[in-house]
Order: sequence, then C-alpha cells, then structure tokens
Amino acid sequence: MPAARVEYVAPWWVVWLHSVPHLGLRLQRVDSTFNPRNESYQESLLFLGLVAAACLGLNLIFLVAYLVCVCCCRRDDTVQTKRRNSCWVTWTAVVAGLVCCAAVGVGFYGNSETNDGVYQLIYSLDNANHTFSGIDTLVSGTTQTMKVDLEQHLARLSEVLATRGDYVQTLKFMQQMASNVAVQLSGLPVWREVTAQLTELADQTGYVEHYRWLSYLLLFILDLVISLIACLGLAKRSRCLLASMLCCGLPALLLSWTSLAADTAAAVGTSDFCVAPDTFILNITEGQLSTEVTRYYLYCSQSVSSPFQQALTIFQRSLTAMQIQVVGLLQFAVPLFPTAEKDLLRIQLLLNSSESSLHQLTALLDCRGLHKDYLDALAGVCYDGIEGVLYLGLFSLLAALAFSTMICAGPRAWKHFATRDRDYDDIDDDDPFNPQARRIAAHNPPRGQLHSFCSYSSGLGSQTSLQPPAQTISNAPVSEYMNQAVLFGGNPRYENMPLIGRGSPPPTYSPSMRATYLSVADERPWNYGNEFPA
Repeated sequence: MPAARVEYVAPWWVVWLHSVPHLGLRLQRVDSTFNPRNESYQESLLFLGLVAAACLGLNLIFLVAYLVCVCCCRRDDTVQTKRRNSCWVTWTAVVAGLVCCAAVGVGFYGNSETNDGVYQLIYSLDNANHTFSGIDTLVSGTTQTMKVDLEQHLARLSEVLATRGDYVQTLKFMQQMASNVAVQLSGLPVWREVTAQLTELADQTGYVEHYRWLSYLLLFILDLVISLIACLGLAKRSRCLLASMLCCGLPALLLSWTSLAADTAAAVGTSDFCVAPDTFILNITEGQLSTEVTRYYLYCSQSVSSPFQQALTIFQRSLTAMQIQVVGLLQFAVPLFPTAEKDLLRIQLLLNSSESSLHQLTALLDCRGLHKDYLDALAGVCYDGIEGVLYLGLFSLLAALAFSTMICAGPRAWKHFATRDRDYDDIDDDDPFNPQARRIAAHNPPRGQLHSFCSYSSGLGSQTSLQPPAQTISNAPVSEYMNQAVLFGGNPRYENMPLIGRGSPPPTYSPSMRATYLSVADERPWNYGNEFPA
C-alpha cells in the first residue's frame, strides 16, 4: 500500500490573493476559478493590469501638476529660506535614492525566489516526464517480447514437439498466457501525449523565465544607475547629470508601473490555480486520462487502491505460470527432444527479462513518485514563485515612489542651481573674493605686464611708509619679479609668492624684508619717469 499522502496546504498569501475581486471590463463579477481558456477570466486578469495603468495615469497627472506649479510659481525667498529649501531638496533626493536601493534589494530577492520556484517546477516536470517515458518504454518493450519474440520460439517448439500432444498443449497454454500479458499491458494508459505536453510546457516555461529574469536584472541595474546619477548630480551641482536623471527617470517610472501590472496579474492568476490545483488538473486531463487514474496520482491515498493492480497481478501470474511450464519442459521434453533446449532456454531468458520489467513497471506506476513530483511543483509555484512575485510587486511600487520623488525634487534642485548662479552674477567681476573671478583667474592667468605694489618714496621710512603707488605699472620682466620674491624666502613667516591672480589682500612686510628690498632697488635703479623723484 502506498504511504500516506503529504497534504498540500495553500499558504495565506495565496488565499488572500484569491479573495481579490475578479471583475470584467464591464465591471461585472467573474468567477475566480482558474480557467485560463475562458475569455471572462482573461478579462478579469487584464482588468487588474488596467488598474495599475490607471494608477500610472494618476501618478503622471500629479507629476505634471507639480512641475507646472514649480515652474510657474516664483517666490522671492530670503537667504535662510533658500538654505532650508536646498536642504529639503538634498535630503529628499537622498531618501529617494535610499528607497530605490532598498527596492532593488527587495527586487533581487524576489527575482531569485521566483526563479527558484519556476526551476523547481521545471525540474518536477522533467522528473514526471522521465517517469512517463519509462512506463511507455517498459510497456512497449514487454509487449514486443510477448507478441513477437516469444511467439517465434513457441512456433519453432510446436514443430519440434509436434509428435507429443501433451507438450503441444503446454505450448498453447504458454501462448495464451503471453496473449493475456499483452492484453493487460494494452489496458495501461499511454503517456505519450501527456509527455509531449509536459515537455512543451517545461520548454516554454524555461524560455519565458530566462528572459523574465534577465529583464528584471537589467531593470535593477537601470534603477541603480539612475539613483547614482541623481546623487552625483546633486553632489556636483551638475545640470547635465540632473537632466539625465530626469530623462531616464520617466521611462524607469513607466517600467516600474508596467512591471507592477504584470506582477499583480501573474500573482492573482497563479493564486487562483494554487487554491484548487486538483480541480484544474482533473478538468484539463478529462479527455486524455480516466478520472480514476488522475485521482490516484493527485491524492495518493491509502484508501484508494491502484487502478493498475489487477493488470499487474494478472501479468505476474501469467509470467509465473509460463516459467513453471518452461521448467517442466526442460526437465521432461529435452531428454526426448534435445533440439528444443535452445528455444526453451531463450524463452526462459525472455520471461526473466519480462519479470524484471514487471518490477520496474510496478515501481513507476506507483503513485508516490509522481505525487512527490506534483507536490514539489506546487511548492515551487505556490510558495516560492508567488512569494517572489509579491516581492517583485513591492519592488515596483517602491521604485515608482522613489522615481516620482526624484522627478519632483529635480526641478527644485535645478531652480536652486539657477538662483545660486544668479547670486554669483550680481557680484563684481573684479572682486578678488568672487568664486567665479577666482575660477576665471585660475584658468586665464595674466601673461602681460605685472603690477608693482611697492613704493620707493622713502628710503628710511617705517614699515607703514610702504604705500602702493596709484595705478603704477611696472615694466620689469616676470623673471626679475620672481628673483625679488626669492629674496624673501628666508623667513617662512612672511609671504614670498606673487600676489597676481590670487585674489587675496596684500601681505605684511617685516623691517628686514623692507631693507633687503630697498637695497636691491638701490643696486638696480629702475626708471619710473617723473612719478618718483629722487
């Protein structure tokens, strides 16, 4: 007797998803029984996808309204308000990026769970196909042995033992037993069509799953790249990166809602199957297999006997009877007819081979192996598969929320960048403390005449007597100016670098520096015209 059936219990999320209202396109109630060939049931799953599409439309309307308000409303905020707005935009983008990264993590887990469940289904289908193929091979091989090989040997023995009527009756009895075996084997179900359908289902499932897994992987990478671009754009205050984020964020938002629609329809449809899988399988196999055989494999209960028990019993008894007759002929007929020994030994080998095939066939027809494959397939689809799809739906929802937030924060950041640039434009370009002036001076250093900031009006004045001449231009070459700067390198506490292009206030000179500078000036008199009389 087969072992007790391991009961399949639908998980709570399957029951919850199955309780989702099933509505047609005309909002009429549809039966939630899994029936993918029914147009009304297909419309109910399509309606769930349209609900996600409606949510996408509302999301886009909200984004358009928000962007119009941000672009059209102009407010003259104070400095503190601008700082608060800038901080709000930054933290909003950071939180959105973290939410997107968390969504990608959830999506990776869900994608892996779904992939594991689908491949567990494919593995179970392959095992069932192997079992069905083995049954068909054993049945066809044993039938070939009984109808062809055994008949040939019995025909030759009938010619050899024709003079003994009792031996001829024994051979006819064996021929009748072989016919009984062939009849019983012909009554077993042929699994060729079932095997072909399961093979096609496994191939199609594996093909779809491969591209589904790859598509989600590319979507995860796209979401991470967009989040990285958003963070870099805010950190570097780059309008180019910010514009790239806005351009890529909208397609990512559309893909998120599209994946959510597909995940919702797939989860609800699969849950409808997982609530009552036995009923669907009984209906779909009604024209191919008998209900008794299907129930035997679906439930595998001790209270239900095997529908193949009678055929296998007759098979076993027929083989035993033929083996007994062969042993008797070997014992009594061979001494009288030595030429019959060869055919009798061949028949004995065929019967032993058929008995081995009988044991294998009995094991393959037992419900425990196929029922285990059935439970494994249900576990892969209804537990890991649907759980992974739910996590993928959560990923899509979080990603849509994160990208909506990024798109809302993008124009705010763009507006803040523009305001900051206008504030810099209001500063005088000649102001040495203007950051833009410093950047321009750094990229375009002066190469012409150098300004002299030192006066020679007095040779014995104090430190405060060094006054810069009014708009005096020195014609000294750059090398002489740098030579003079090197003279002041002995004391590291004072400035010894040229001040041109630095945008900093004049340095403080020590008395020793002043004396050294004047001594050099006396040794190398420069002609300044009439501006500085001796």
